[in-house]
Amino acid sequence: MNLLDALILAIVEGLTEFLPISSTGHMILASHLLGIENSEFLKTFEISIQLGAILAIAVMYMKRFFKSFEIYKKLIVAFIPTATVGFLLYKIIKQYLFNSWVVSISLILGGILLIIWDKKVKEAQSTINELEKISYKNAFYIGFIQIISVIPGVSRAGASILGGIFNGLDRNQATEFSFLLAVPTMLAATSYDLLKTPMHFTNEQLSLLGIGITGAFISAWIAVRLLIRFLQHHGFGMFGWYRIALGLVFLILLGFSLI
Repeated sequence: MNLLDALILAIVEGLTEFLPISSTGHMILASHLLGIENSEFLKTFEISIQLGAILAIAVMYMKRFFKSFEIYKKLIVAFIPTATVGFLLYKIIKQYLFNSWVVSISLILGGILLIIWDKKVKEAQSTINELEKISYKNAFYIGFIQIISVIPGVSRAGASILGGIFNGLDRNQATEFSFLLAVPTMLAATSYDLLKTPMHFTNEQLSLLGIGITGAFISAWIAVRLLIRFLQHHGFGMFGWYRIALGLVFLILLGFSLI
């Protein structure tokens, strides 16, 4: 991996992390296209640069985090299901699911679900006035639905947003809750991966990580701003069609051994 590869992957991560199209899936596919060796450092890099995206949300929603302590308790409850499954299945996920075939199939299936539920997303009405008033039960259910995002290509953002809508939130509230939930979820995943990976980074690798985190921060900030504006007038149908198209293209390329 060189600096250009790191920058490209960082931009891909930032632009896709909070969209319902799977950032991990896009990075796996992008690294495949770039011809980057599927090494332990690459896997760690793909997870670690999520710190940049996390920081973008933390800065963007800084006032929101300090508004009320109540939201922290709901986020912790929503975080528990994914954290538990991720901890128990860490080795299996990293060893067997981080590949282009799994990502391509997940993109297609997830795209079909987004298209099917697009109307419900557009018409979703909130049952609460403020996000802090979401019940612990509903917060847990959102986290439970987010579990499927441990499969690369599924999309953590998509799973948590749909989970929010199916638990009484409108699309704006569900999107905001997804953004906030991303902070503990992604921070835990990144920290745990770094602890479990016995690597001594070289100066070059540290430079690549620095480029990756910075690039992910900037591109994530831009993507979140654009997504908020987009959801004021649209649903998720377009993202569903994009997922299906991308997944089919990669399945064809993989099937004919063109990549």
